[in-house]
Amino acid sequence: MVRLSMAQVDVFTSRALAGNALAVFLDGRGLSTAQMQALAREMNLSETTFILPGDAATEKARGVRVRIFTVQEELPFAGHPTLGTAFVLRGETGASEIRLDLNAGTVPVGFTQEPGQPVFGEMTQKNPEFGAIHDVTSVARLTGLTPADFDVAAPIQTVSTGVAFTMVALRSLRTLQNLRLDLNGAAEYLARSGGRFFYFVCRETVDPMARLHARMIFYGGDDPATGSAAGCCAAWMVAHGVARSDERVLIEQGLEVHRPSSIFVRATKLDNRQDNHVVNVRVGGNCVEVLRGEVTLAI
Repeated sequence: MVRLSMAQVDVFTSRALAGNALAVFLDGRGLSTAQMQALAREMNLSETTFILPGDAATEKARGVRVRIFTVQEELPFAGHPTLGTAFVLRGETGASEIRLDLNAGTVPVGFTQEPGQPVFGEMTQKNPEFGAIHDVTSVARLTGLTPADFDVAAPIQTVSTGVAFTMVALRSLRTLQNLRLDLNGAAEYLARSGGRFFYFVCRETVDPMARLHARMIFYGGDDPATGSAAGCCAAWMVAHGVARSDERVLIEQGLEVHRPSSIFVRATKLDNRQDNHVVNVRVGGNCVEVLRGEVTLAI
């Protein structure tokens, strides 16, 4: 029998019981992939991470090894698990930067704190890869909407900064709040077109300070905050004029499931290029620890 220490944090929020919850196992060495997957199912959260401490030289070169699991699968990268795990590691060291060695590569997370404000963490994601632009009619069939419900000022486009999301802009906040997605049809469509999940947004927001209202509906339900998709969205916004280069903007998410999340994003568009050449995608927010505990497991 072993006792596995873990923490649970709420990510992309400055107050507990909001944002996206994450379970972080502080030392997953000795666990098999199957055991990690079983523990993720036990936690029953959007994601669970496992820190795998290594030697100092390796961690200096590549970062702290971390693996990320949903209740169904291991992911090469995900936003709120990266940010939340980095916050947990920072809590033990106080470092101004934590580098995580993920399956998708090394992701740095920097930390700042203004006087009287909570700590703010910001990850730098991989440079975006812009994929297919999609036909509105094809996507409309999966939502029960009409083409008139879509905001055609920016295209429906697949973008990846580690995980491929297809950005879809709707015209109305009410339409987005009432959205129902054909999950099986969406999975089949995205498998053919190169995306992994849809990320639905609109420019009407609940918080007047937010630039976009967002939803990401997948097999786990309505995701309270999707940092990987927000990075793709930052690149998409800058590429298509929804946000200016290097402008930090707020995406609100999670309100439909009573887990309001605040995701701050920015990206750089190189002015000397005519194509969508976007770099330096950054996604940030706050994080709150809500519990510490141990899981007893026979291995």
